[in-house]
Amino acid sequence: MSALDPRATPGYPGAGKADAAALTEALGPEISEQQERLFANGRVNPESSPRLLVILQGMDTSGKGGVIRHAMGMVDPQGIALTAFKGPTAEEREHHYLWRIRKALPGPGMIGIFDRSQYEDVLIVRVESLVPVDQWMQRYEEINAFEAEVAASGTTILKCFLNVSFEEQKLRLAERLTGPDKYWKYNPRDVDARAKWGAYQEAYADLLERCNTDVAGWHVIPADRKWYRNWAVAQLLREHLIGLNLTWPEAEFDVAAERARVAKA
Repeated sequence: MSALDPRATPGYPGAGKADAAALTEALGPEISEQQERLFANGRVNPESSPRLLVILQGMDTSGKGGVIRHAMGMVDPQGIALTAFKGPTAEEREHHYLWRIRKALPGPGMIGIFDRSQYEDVLIVRVESLVPVDQWMQRYEEINAFEAEVAASGTTILKCFLNVSFEEQKLRLAERLTGPDKYWKYNPRDVDARAKWGAYQEAYADLLERCNTDVAGWHVIPADRKWYRNWAVAQLLREHLIGLNLTWPEAEFDVAAERARVAKA
């Protein structure tokens, strides 16, 4: 983890923060069109339509909410299924840890967004010793098998680890205490988690290595610069949508005949 620079800007085509908003916004029209093609295929050909699952993982203040607003916000909201995974409910604890994940997978033509994910079950449960070591250790392979199954069913998986630094997190936590319009973002437990930063970094290092497969590889997004983080995820979203190679679905009716009917209506 120490080799990953949270302030880096790999692949960024601009000069810096000054042009970041314009460069990110410029991705919008193509992202929007590609998402509409995906949605249209899901409505017309649900049996064969692909899906896209975006997994956002990172320490508190890394910017999962910001990415959802600025990058994922470029698409039609009716084509998005957003799930924020909190601590499991009593009902969820009665099932296998992947049960609630399966329930939230995107349907045909949809973009699913996971704010946190199945990876909490090899992160917080590990650091906080919520389950025995041998239990969370076996979950890496279980998650790999699960993601391979999801990919084989027609879902493209885009996994983004938002890598924020210890120093930047402190600044963002302090900012949340500057006024009543930001208090709602603050959680005292986030400070408790900072005391275990090293353990969380070790846990993230393991999942990035152990769950980095051909069908569901990790993208490490430097997250100290919000403007870069948002651009990078938007660019990845664009690339993955284009990679679906979608065309508009063919009409299932006689177009000329229907034009004539409409003209006479």
